[in-house]
Amino acid sequence: MSERVRENEDQQPPSEEASYLLDECRMVLPGIQALFGFQLVAVFNQTFWERLSSSERTLHLVAIALIAVAVALVMTPAAYHRQTERDSVSHAFIRIASRLLLLSMWPLLLGICLDFYLIANLILQDTLVSLVLAALLLGVFLALWFLLPRIAVLRHMAQRASSFNETRDRRRRTGAS
Repeated sequence: MSERVRENEDQQPPSEEASYLLDECRMVLPGIQALFGFQLVAVFNQTFWERLSSSERTLHLVAIALIAVAVALVMTPAAYHRQTERDSVSHAFIRIASRLLLLSMWPLLLGICLDFYLIANLILQDTLVSLVLAALLLGVFLALWFLLPRIAVLRHMAQRASSFNETRDRRRRTGAS
């Protein structure tokens, strides 16, 4: 949830927020690491060398690098906290860690979509269809990871504004009577 939405609501103490945030990182990390492992193993598969062109193998290397960057971004909050605020948790840490976790989603979704394109192209042997399918997958990630949360924030803001307006109007009516 964005800071703008929560600024007037009861907030959790920074230590509790940090606990939730680090739990989120711990939930995401094993999946990313497993994906990274599968990407690395693919290079040792005979099909990788026989059926992928040099440019496709390079594309796979880019996908591996993107997933590695996502791993680094997800792991950074714990490393940062351990070295800078070992005995406390600040709002600055929460902001930095939240941004790093959100930032990690970009290389993750791009790496997944690149490898999805390669796999689709291996199976379908149709570059255009594979590109379209990878673009659709990209759209799914963007919708679920970025659009859906923004819609929720906008709805919450609209509800708060509506509630505020109703309260204001009620006060005006009772004050005007």
